This record gives sequence, C-alpha cells and structure tokens, in this order.
Amino acid sequence: MKQKLITTHEAKTHLSKYLTLVSEGAEILIGRGKEPMAKLVGLSKKEIKKRPKVGTITSEGISYTIDCFAALDSNELASWGI
Repeated sequence: MKQKLITTHEAKTHLSKYLTLVSEGAEILIGRGKEPMAKLVGLSKKEIKKRPKVGTITSEGISYTIDCFAALDSNELASWGI
C-alpha cells in the first residue's frame, strides 16, 4: 500500500486527484508541515452503501387513530397560547 504525505492546502486544491489515488489503494497522509495529522483511506466495497432507487419503500408505514384530526378544546388551545 502506497502512502504519501501532503499539506492541507494541497489536499484542498487537489482533492479529486487524491480521491482517485485512494480508490486505487493508496493512503494519503495529510499534515501540517512534515507532521501527519490525518489519513485519507478508501472504503471497502462492503462499507459503501448503495442508495435505494426512487420509489423504493425503505421503512414501514405509519399508523394513527382517527381522533388525531379532532379539533383542540379550549384548554388545549390555551396551552398553545391561542
């Protein structure tokens, strides 16, 4: 695995280039001067989640009782300051 130390300025300026290198297996060390502060590494295929297609149901439906649409009484309105 190839490692390279770069500055924060270089990381900001050439991020897409370094993301390509990371996707190819490189590790990029980001540092202040010559002191490493962070490491940019790629994710494994297992760690990358695919987004669901539009229209895919991703959770269960909601349920409610019919009284949730009932008007508020005067005490409830007063508690809301209305």
